[in-house]
Amino acid sequence: MGSFSSPLSGLTAAQADLQSISNNLANIDTDGYKDQSLTFSDVFSQSGATNGSGDPVQTGSGVAISSTATDYTEGSLDTTGTASNMAISGNGFFITQGATGLQGYTRAGDFTTNQAGELVTTNGELVLGFPADNGVVNTSAALQPLQVNGLTSPAVASTTVGITANLDSSTAVGSTATSSTVSIFDSLGTPHTLTVSYTKTAANTWTYTASIPSADITGGTGTDTTVGSGTLNFDSTGKLISTTSVVPMTISNLIDGAASMTISGPFGTAANPTITQTSLASATSATTTDGIASGTLSSYSVDPDGTIEGTFSSGKTLALGQVAVASFANVQGLVNESNNNLEPTAASGPAVIGIAGTGGRGEIIGGSVEQSNVDVAAEFARLIQAQQAYSSNAKSVTTFNQLSQATLAMLQ
Repeated sequence: MGSFSSPLSGLTAAQADLQSISNNLANIDTDGYKDQSLTFSDVFSQSGATNGSGDPVQTGSGVAISSTATDYTEGSLDTTGTASNMAISGNGFFITQGATGLQGYTRAGDFTTNQAGELVTTNGELVLGFPADNGVVNTSAALQPLQVNGLTSPAVASTTVGITANLDSSTAVGSTATSSTVSIFDSLGTPHTLTVSYTKTAANTWTYTASIPSADITGGTGTDTTVGSGTLNFDSTGKLISTTSVVPMTISNLIDGAASMTISGPFGTAANPTITQTSLASATSATTTDGIASGTLSSYSVDPDGTIEGTFSSGKTLALGQVAVASFANVQGLVNESNNNLEPTAASGPAVIGIAGTGGRGEIIGGSVEQSNVDVAAEFARLIQAQQAYSSNAKSVTTFNQLSQATLAMLQ
């Protein structure tokens, strides 16, 4: 009988609703999971019949599933303290790349690293972002996998040194003061000790000699090799007023094969000198250099705009890359795939890729993951409602069956 179609469609709809609710509850601990619900629509027979008032006469034929709605509101953020973990606070999706090269999108930021030191999802898809060259992110470049382990920072050769010191004004002419030492680095990152010695030649006048160990220079002889010298002239208040006969600090033929170095400094400028001559004991209070040794990556963190900042053993901090974030015109048009992945469709429109915190995209929270946004209480309320709907439609089927049996009995 045609009467069975309506309750059977209700049974089918209630069963699908129960399946959706069960799936939500099963994924209550799935990072980045978004709650889903079904939307139903009524089904009416199309009839040309009308009553005496001209109103259409239609008979309900049941219910159908019209759509699946996904709740993309942000889930709670769980602080994990794991550097590779990330969460998007606001709109947007992380961009991933599978083994086939196709891009996917996800809210689950429980990332780890693979053997190559690249950020990957728990299922092995690569996390994509903008590359960095020597600490400079290029947001115009094509998306690439982001490497966060096994990196080294390049060495930076010293070009300037600074010495903050005082020379004892009571030092006898012809005597020397305590030397200053500062570490400098060549183009290969090898450290060298630069020693600056001071000799008083007259009242308020000193000469200085800068040297490095002869063992650092190919063919070097003696203990030290002079690389620069000059004269320091002070006024009656102990302020440096001029330097004369300065020979630039040029270091060549380094034994490790590094490039030649020309170093400026080391006593500040005429307007702001860093060396004085007073009655205090001769001493060096501070030294500086702009050179840096090569270093290995020791840690990293993620900024709100997705920039991954790496800290190296040399003390240098460099950008390793920048996590990209995708947005869509219609997120309800996205198709759920397995493993927390989403795929775009014609309804969702293409991904618009950019930087976190811009264009309506959310910011990235490092060391955290977004939890499922499933509300257990709401799901159980829906579960009870769906169970009652299933029972009611089952009762209708039973009633129609009884009516059918009664009708058949009349023919006997």
